[in-house]
Amino acid sequence: MSAVTRIEAIGSEATAAIEAAAGTAELEDLRVRHLGRKAELTTILRGIAELPQEERGAVGGSANRVRQALEQLLERRATELDAAELDARLADDRIDVTLPGSPARPAGHLHLITRTTRQIEDTMTGLGYRVVEGPEIEHDYYNFTALNHPPGHPARMLQDTFYVQSHPEVLLRTHTSPVQIRAMETQPPPIFVIVPGKVYRRDSDATHSPMFHQVEGLAIGEGIAMADLKGTLEELLRAIFGAAREIRMRPHFFPFTEPSVEVDVSCFRCGGSGSLPDGGRCNLCKGQGWIEILGAGMVDPNVLGFVAENGYDPDKVQGFAFGMGVERIAMLRHGVPDLRRFFDNDVRMLGQFL
Repeated sequence: MSAVTRIEAIGSEATAAIEAAAGTAELEDLRVRHLGRKAELTTILRGIAELPQEERGAVGGSANRVRQALEQLLERRATELDAAELDARLADDRIDVTLPGSPARPAGHLHLITRTTRQIEDTMTGLGYRVVEGPEIEHDYYNFTALNHPPGHPARMLQDTFYVQSHPEVLLRTHTSPVQIRAMETQPPPIFVIVPGKVYRRDSDATHSPMFHQVEGLAIGEGIAMADLKGTLEELLRAIFGAAREIRMRPHFFPFTEPSVEVDVSCFRCGGSGSLPDGGRCNLCKGQGWIEILGAGMVDPNVLGFVAENGYDPDKVQGFAFGMGVERIAMLRHGVPDLRRFFDNDVRMLGQFL
């Protein structure tokens, strides 16, 4: 069989196979088989130079014509098969809009710490306070010095505080109180602010965490007295724990307030009696009838002295400050036994507080 005859036979076989191809994958196999590097037609084209001079023209012309015809046929069939496969996919993937929808995914919700913080913020903004924030990486001056902590105060020691190793005057704030100073530096009195945020201390157990949340309150103006502090805290704690709650103040010490007090709220489980209806001892207040909640006091004149040039002359203005741990409030309200559960990200636990 002459080379030209064989080329025509190859063309006929390939044409019939391409026309009968049922899909794009099969069509690709045929392209490789008939036009690929190892295909018989390609081999013939490569060997034209070895043919006698008088045969080269006829063989080369016939091979190129067949090759071009097959390439055009492959392109046309590829377009046809692509369109057919797309139509089939569209038919298979058709959505029946009359079917009922998939079950709705449960919506997320705020973390219990965030919800507790916002409840405190809402109550205090209703009393005329403004929410302010400050840096969590703080300077020793704002965290300790301007808050009347002397150089040797235990809170400054490494076992209590996270310091930045390369900058010994820089630390992770141990309370939100530094923002008191920063807020007073930005505006003259009167000032009524609360400061929510994260704080850091070297503690870790069921009731302490190296990172936790505080809300600080500050009120400075003319004629503000301890009675104003008591009334403010009664309003706040009744909003959190119930309208029937009472508070009591016990003498205490904080470097930045004088006088200072610890504030207790009457137990909301036993109503302040210390006993449950069945006669047993209330395990929330441990039979005392009172639960320790926060620390507070009148702002020490020494603290006002650091911002006296902003109008906080301790002989003309005075005020109070208080601070509370958000985790402690949430633990008491919702009966959470271990503070660390708030940070485990266990949805079984968090999902209880929708």
